Amino acid sequence: MSNHMSQAGPLLEVTALKKYFPIRKGFFKRVVGYVKAVDDVSLYVMEGETLGLVGESGCGKTTTGRSIMRAIEPTAGEVMFRDPELGLVNVRELSKDGIRQIRRSMRMIFQDPYNSLNPRMTLLDIVGAPLRAMGLAKGTELEDRVAEMLRRVGLSPEYMRRYPHAFSGGQRQRIGLARALAPNPKFVVCDEPVSALDVSVQAQILNLLQDLQQDLGLTYLFVAHDLSVVAHISDRVAVMYVGKIVELARTPELFTTPLHPYTEALMAAIPRPDPSPRAKHIVLAGEVASPANPPSGCYFHPRCEYAVDQCSAEEPVWEEVGDGRFVKCHRARELSLTGAVQVPAMA
Repeated sequence: MSNHMSQAGPLLEVTALKKYFPIRKGFFKRVVGYVKAVDDVSLYVMEGETLGLVGESGCGKTTTGRSIMRAIEPTAGEVMFRDPELGLVNVRELSKDGIRQIRRSMRMIFQDPYNSLNPRMTLLDIVGAPLRAMGLAKGTELEDRVAEMLRRVGLSPEYMRRYPHAFSGGQRQRIGLARALAPNPKFVVCDEPVSALDVSVQAQILNLLQDLQQDLGLTYLFVAHDLSVVAHISDRVAVMYVGKIVELARTPELFTTPLHPYTEALMAAIPRPDPSPRAKHIVLAGEVASPANPPSGCYFHPRCEYAVDQCSAEEPVWEEVGDGRFVKCHRARELSLTGAVQVPAMA
């Protein structure tokens, strides 16, 4: 993990980000409600660090990453980014040309290494595509840049005339990495980049991501549902539940002393090599709330063993409760919650 933080302020600062999808019904397709996939998310990422974004499937983490990138249009909010050439810009207000320009600095790595690569393109075409599209290189210079990127991600440049079907899942994810990093970006959204891979390959890709971060000065927003992966790579972690971030802290603090009951429940669910009787066992009641029809007050209250009347009556505020530590819970200051017995390690 990197420690070289910039003094100029965050590289990326997201404020009150929302993404609502309309629910349409009937013959005239009238809007009868909204799925609040991302609901008032605020976070920042310092230069050179990795912020983990974790939560159950369907909680809105991927939509958050894509809204920040403007791969999908956010409904509201502000995404401030320090671009090396454009300076401090609000990504939400950029024109099409501006978006094309900022794609050099902000890149995305996708979850599925099988579907994210075009089977009809060679590695030279795939990794070279962003360089060609952005007018950064062509001809022999393009080949040299692609060869260099393949070497960086641990693939032989001799492979550049081959097609994706000739490679394993782990190798394909390396190809996806090379494509994302080819334009020399500053910030990368990693959208569950190892969840489709075998556990033995996951650690290799995570270590590669960390090496590239050091070598190229990268900053990551790392989206995942696996806490051991997040613990391995993140400097800080944001925990998401039904479109809202409920806790944000440095990785060791989050794992040892969670402040939100949902974070505690996630910690209790981590598989342990030594299932000691001291480990707290938490069974969450009910189902994950629906972002189309969330409960009143705190969205987590129907499943929370610590809930009091206030929790169903009013929504808790997002507040800083320590140095860089944020939580959204009425009872955060009075509860004493159980963390992970040990910070989970990658296999």
